[in-house]
Amino acid sequence: MLRTPSGGAGNGTAAADGSLLSIGAVLNLLRDEFPEVTVSKIRFLETEGLVEPRRTPSGYRKFSQKDLERLGYVLRMQRDHYMPLKVIREHLDALDRGEPVRLPAPAPGEPQEPADGECPPAGAVYRVGREELLAAVGVGEAELEEWESYGLFGPGPDGRYDSDVVKVAQLVAELGRFGIGPRHLRAVKAAADREVGLVEQVVAPLRRHRNPQTRAHAEATAREIAALSTRLHAALVRAGLRMRTA
Repeated sequence: MLRTPSGGAGNGTAAADGSLLSIGAVLNLLRDEFPEVTVSKIRFLETEGLVEPRRTPSGYRKFSQKDLERLGYVLRMQRDHYMPLKVIREHLDALDRGEPVRLPAPAPGEPQEPADGECPPAGAVYRVGREELLAAVGVGEAELEEWESYGLFGPGPDGRYDSDVVKVAQLVAELGRFGIGPRHLRAVKAAADREVGLVEQVVAPLRRHRNPQTRAHAEATAREIAALSTRLHAALVRAGLRMRTA
């Protein structure tokens, strides 16, 4: 069950006295929890009707504490649950009416959110459009086109992106803050593709089996191997860094 969050970006003394905040002040407060957020993203969420700041006679945006909390809620739902803006808007409308809302239950047979260092669950609860992906990651069209041109990810046949791709894009954006660009990540993508091929070699015979239980076992096996492979990769990186600093 979810209610308007009291922590994170919405938890502070800012605007507690009823004063209004500029978009720059809102940006600074949100970045404590959402370092990737930008002014453009806040404006985009406004155009989508997720927040409605007041306007001064000269046209400047002024945000209340409630506006700040709503923005924090939107960003948190996108980051943690990959929710489309349409669903988030429905949640906010329900909260405005004083109604509790619940996160969607995982699809049948879908594993829960993995622990750090483990492979994300197979299958996506949500698929988002290009504009929603840009908003979730906080980048512009040019950056997204560059990432796709390097083959880091791409849309599905329907032109939409699943939640795993959203997570990849967010990680690419975070690495970019350290000067690690898409050309540096091509080797990482190539290594991931080789790991996918290794997993497929193991489970392909099981997937071709006529028995539905055997095919289901193939998917569970694929997830388990992928999780072990991801943990191995993380351990190797940590071990390598430790050796260089020893």
